[in-house]
Amino acid sequence: MKLAICNETYRDWPWEQAFEHAKAHGYSGLEVAPFTLCGDSEGDDFPHRARLKQAAETAGLQIAGLHWLLAHTHGCHLTSPHKDTRDRTSKFLNDRVELCAELGGQVMVLGSPQQRNVLFGVNRNDAASFAEQVIDSILPALQRHNIILAIEPLGPDETNFLNTAEETIEFCQRLNSRHVQLHLDVKAMATESQPIPDIIRSSAEWLVHFHANDPNLRGPGMGEIDFIPILQALRDIDYPGWISVEVFDDTVEVETLIKESAEYLLSLSSSIGKA
Repeated sequence: MKLAICNETYRDWPWEQAFEHAKAHGYSGLEVAPFTLCGDSEGDDFPHRARLKQAAETAGLQIAGLHWLLAHTHGCHLTSPHKDTRDRTSKFLNDRVELCAELGGQVMVLGSPQQRNVLFGVNRNDAASFAEQVIDSILPALQRHNIILAIEPLGPDETNFLNTAEETIEFCQRLNSRHVQLHLDVKAMATESQPIPDIIRSSAEWLVHFHANDPNLRGPGMGEIDFIPILQALRDIDYPGWISVEVFDDTVEVETLIKESAEYLLSLSSSIGKA
């Protein structure tokens, strides 16, 4: 199992300490939220990138890529009807492609629900076209650096744009590029009508990145979701990518989130491998 952790999970820990801790608990990859590198800027500069890269290398972690691409930005919106807003969003995303390449990452997860919502009064088809224009504008950079933009379906309680794997795949098909594919998140898939393993199997051709978490906003194994059929489905489709732990509940101690999530996933992976 290629197990990664999202760097913001460590909150205010020094990166050097955090990454050594992750490595010691079985993680081999790191997923980076760009806003953690921005200092006091608006998100278009990343003054701490060199330190993070060095800390990851020293700990023996591979940087898988980026997520939360548009979080903590100002004036960015993927589906905006205003060209100047879309142009600004294109610039921010292009900056993040360059950041991902500099860090050695290979995938960028496009979630950012608030920055992609279909705005009041905007036709849904128009919104999809606006999003397509923005993503199309960053394809040259993605191609140049051989990075994949992994678009993430999210539940209707988070966003009103691209809520299911099926409609996200249909949107990816519109871009017609191998550099635009699918990301799946357990918490989000739990809002769909299909069982999660079925979603994984039907999305196999497009799936390039995966988030492990629970609808209770904690780590895998810390809620009601049974990951055995989920990991079995990933095994059945020969999924080769990262399984990245992404959690949102900051009331749980960092050590508990990191340790228990890894122990649960690695234990299940081992047992499935023996089946």
